Amino acid sequence: INGAMVIDQRNAGASITLSGASQFPVDRFVASRDTAGATCTAQQSSTATTGFTKSLLWTTTTGATSGASDESVIWQNIEGFNVADLAWGTASAATVTLSFWVRSSLTGTFGVSFRSPSGSRNYVGSYTINSANTFEYKTVTVAGDTIGTWPTDNSTGLRITWDMGCGTSKSTTAGSWGAGNLPGLTGGVKVSANTGATFYITGVQLEA
Repeated sequence: INGAMVIDQRNAGASITLSGASQFPVDRFVASRDTAGATCTAQQSSTATTGFTKSLLWTTTTGATSGASDESVIWQNIEGFNVADLAWGTASAATVTLSFWVRSSLTGTFGVSFRSPSGSRNYVGSYTINSANTFEYKTVTVAGDTIGTWPTDNSTGLRITWDMGCGTSKSTTAGSWGAGNLPGLTGGVKVSANTGATFYITGVQLEA
């Protein structure tokens, strides 16, 4: 919902300074900055790729390395009713593809995770930004989890999280389901650690 980042009822495009608290730079998308010593902002931006008019922009004014248990992230909670048809937690679990457009001043391998709301199950995927300051289209395909508890009611059914600066104890390697609440990619690029870094995202879609 609001994957094109066009709705920003709270801030009307104004920049917000991020903290460890959950804040909404645009509707439905949450951003938080746990990294002590880092100064980061987020906001709706008019910088976008062809076919879109808005994006979500994260800017790191002052970078700092995340502590082991820090989570600097962008995420969306998807309601259980909207993912019930995926049948996660059963032998019939559907494969999904997350797609989005991304642009960053940084290049390299970045992380994005799929987590159960209880934090008991998690899958970290990776994507690579090849060219700085250029919008690139990315897809991450994940075979659905056949175990775990995935709500199918009006509570959170699935949490998708982009790693902007997760610490070592909040990170894991990419490519497999595991236990625990680990939204970060081990060895991935951490935007909150790099002074002057920018990260734009738009056109976010999740489909079976």
